[in-house]
Amino acid sequence: RREKHPYGTTRITMGDQKKIPAALSFATGGLGGIGGWIMVHPFNTVAVRMNLATASGAVNELGFVPFARDLVNKEGFMSLYTGLGAGITRQIFYATARLGLFESMRDEVAKYRPMDIWSRLGVGVVTGSMAAVIACPAEVSLVRMSNDKALPVDQRRNYKSVLDCGLRIAKEDGVTAFWRGAGPFVSRAALVGACQVGTYDQFRSMLKNYGFKSEIQQVFGASMMSGLLYSVVTNPFESAKNRMAFQRPDPVTGKLPYTGTMQTIAAVAKADGPLALWNGFWPYYLRCGGHTVGMFVIVDLLRKAYFQYA
Repeated sequence: RREKHPYGTTRITMGDQKKIPAALSFATGGLGGIGGWIMVHPFNTVAVRMNLATASGAVNELGFVPFARDLVNKEGFMSLYTGLGAGITRQIFYATARLGLFESMRDEVAKYRPMDIWSRLGVGVVTGSMAAVIACPAEVSLVRMSNDKALPVDQRRNYKSVLDCGLRIAKEDGVTAFWRGAGPFVSRAALVGACQVGTYDQFRSMLKNYGFKSEIQQVFGASMMSGLLYSVVTNPFESAKNRMAFQRPDPVTGKLPYTGTMQTIAAVAKADGPLALWNGFWPYYLRCGGHTVGMFVIVDLLRKAYFQYA
């Protein structure tokens, strides 16, 4: 969809051709994020567990499907949904802020300069970073709950719910622990904002120009391409974020092994090899691509329903 801006050129919009209220932009972004996350949460669980397998000192030689099958056999099918509450809570803050802020800032920037691809990427970086800072507490809770059962019994935290997890983190580790791993999370979110939201419109326009007339084909194709791009780019930051969020202080020195984004990435690459930064890539891509598809399809349907019935 194209819309005129003050410079006389056109820009593609994710929503309806009509102007949508700012509140609707935030609300549909959040609902789309939640719906998409429910679809892909099992992939996230497998991705986190595979990613952290080497961090625990274990040697993981299983691929995605064998790893997932082994996880279900040992812990049951519902183990794939461990931490779902934290994942939904994360989307309430992260997806709502990310898409809502992106569209609001994009519209403001369009008043002063053409909304070309570089403008979209810049807006995506800024709004993605802002959304990550807001959602970081839920992200830390999600990582801890997703991998808790993988620990030895005597090391498990045994969180009962996302609320219990949040309260215990604040009590046992301090409020600042909610932003442990914020560096890689914010860095990753900035890249996601650029690679996912910032390129989605561009890919969709490209598919339309290549003859894909169906909107669902455009949404699906553009979502999977933007999902693949940001999965490749952000997987090392996801690995760093997971390790920083899940780490424990050294029992002797009391110091944390990971202290910063680049230090964590360098330490992982040195200890386990550079490819360890992409450990769990396929479930991570299925999560990213699947969530992107689900989110944008739901957002599109909700906005069409609004203009049809409002």
